[in-house]
Amino acid sequence: MSFARTFARWSCCSAAIAGLAIPSVAADKKEAIETAPSYYGTQPATESIDLTMYARIREEGFKHSHVMDFADALTNGIGPRLTGSPNMARANDWTKETLTKIGLTNAHLEDWGEFGMGWQQINTWGRMITPDPEPLWLQAAPWSPATNGPVTGEAVYINIQDAKELDKYKGKLKGKIVLFGALRTTPDITDPLFHRYTDEQLAEMEKYPVSDGQGVPNLQQMIADRARLQQLRTAAMKMMTEEGVAAIITPSRDGRNGGGAGIIFDDNGANLARSAQVKENAVTIPNAVMMIEHYNRVARLLENHVPVTVELNIETKFTGDHEHGFDTVAEIPGNDPKLKDQVVMVGGHLDSWISGTGATDNGAGSVVAMEAVRILKALGVKPRRTIRIALWSGEEQGLFGSQGYVKQHFGTFAEPEHPDPASMPAFMRRRGKLTTTKEWETLDAYYNLDNGTGKVRGVYTQENYAIGPIFAQWIAPLKDLGVTTVSYRNTGGTDHLSFDAVGLPGFQYIQDPMDYETRTHHSDMDSYDRLHAADLEQAAVIEAIFLYNTSEREAMMPRKPFPHPELDQQKSQPVPGMYPNAAAPEAK
Repeated sequence: MSFARTFARWSCCSAAIAGLAIPSVAADKKEAIETAPSYYGTQPATESIDLTMYARIREEGFKHSHVMDFADALTNGIGPRLTGSPNMARANDWTKETLTKIGLTNAHLEDWGEFGMGWQQINTWGRMITPDPEPLWLQAAPWSPATNGPVTGEAVYINIQDAKELDKYKGKLKGKIVLFGALRTTPDITDPLFHRYTDEQLAEMEKYPVSDGQGVPNLQQMIADRARLQQLRTAAMKMMTEEGVAAIITPSRDGRNGGGAGIIFDDNGANLARSAQVKENAVTIPNAVMMIEHYNRVARLLENHVPVTVELNIETKFTGDHEHGFDTVAEIPGNDPKLKDQVVMVGGHLDSWISGTGATDNGAGSVVAMEAVRILKALGVKPRRTIRIALWSGEEQGLFGSQGYVKQHFGTFAEPEHPDPASMPAFMRRRGKLTTTKEWETLDAYYNLDNGTGKVRGVYTQENYAIGPIFAQWIAPLKDLGVTTVSYRNTGGTDHLSFDAVGLPGFQYIQDPMDYETRTHHSDMDSYDRLHAADLEQAAVIEAIFLYNTSEREAMMPRKPFPHPELDQQKSQPVPGMYPNAAAPEAK
């Protein structure tokens, strides 16, 4: 029986006993409290904290750390890890074997389903031949086909706002190398690309952001703009395919604070088709993304009617059309007869994009999780609850690995009666009723790290208000390590959301920003050299302490109310007849 039904029955019983005699009320109320799941019950006001274990974890984590050894082997030894690629398979195998070597049990891979085409970049280069020879910095866009050797062609610059503008290019693009997308200015870098949170910024995070009543600005317009851009790209790709274009080059997007200058960001934004990894959506024209300064030069020459000849070589390899995605999972078994079947989880996503080696995104989160469980094993910890590590794949394309795991283990959503259009972004679509599994009742908490190499400064509670006082007590002895902040805010974009969506406690840590958004996130700069050893050591120590504390508590971690997404639309409806003197609506 799923917990949702168990809890509903318990709630009904609580209401029914209200009409009985007072002694019976007291007895039944006591029985109901005793049988209520602890994650929906009253939590102890004071946490039992083992400061001796804090000290042992700190000593092991700071004096005998292996976190950078893990990072070196993963990022330099394996390299970029696009889901479905040979390198991703190597990373799955390596993490499974390494977790076994450091003492975890039941290390295995879990198949979360079909992902799409297996693909890897072998080599990509380009150069301008005329009017002036110059090397051009570029990378193959993920899932681009190969050019089958160097190709040379006249360059054409296409910057359109309407599909009708494509007509003027018909019959003129065969064998051409197309620069597709607007050139853009490169802003001056007036602020440092690298920074840590100030005390003032951390204090601001502790304040819950109050709405100004305006809601999400222009949400419908944002959706419409996204749909229009996709339709424009689809029409352009159809025309260029029919024309026989030799290759397509797109400009690299910008980072923050001007950090896009001189950097290639090669991610979803570089793809010319939605879900480009799916065979049915495959882009059949070789395509690459170019550093903005080089793109701008070629585009400006073409804008001024200067003929440009480009030579390009995109060497890629497909390894299958229907590759599956896998998560690496391993455990430290629980030892308390009463609590050992309950599970505390930690993780990060193992997959990455391809232009760098996926060090800060999210090799960092993966190796910190590995180091956290290594610390506990090295100390001979025998946790009351089972501690489980999961390293996800498919995160970059839509949290596929963690969502697949949650679906298989914890719960699924029914299709809503009136589903949103397929063109609407997945995160905006409605969900139907949630049905949970028996395992849903035993998952205590999930901890995630996926904001780069910065040290942990605190934790987001995802609006779980009952858990704030618990975390505050846990981090009080860690102030000297810079951990000070409990924020009730939501934070998005990574795998803890898969757990939070089904009503399970899923948390992401607050990390110093460093140069994550400005320089390394999804870029060719995302390499081992951008990792900070002291910060990753600190993060692993914090994560190990959170895992230990969760595993040893008598009560399970408090949860938010059980989610009912099927009621969201109904709850948002206006109260009927609320406006005074309003005329009754005319019958249609």
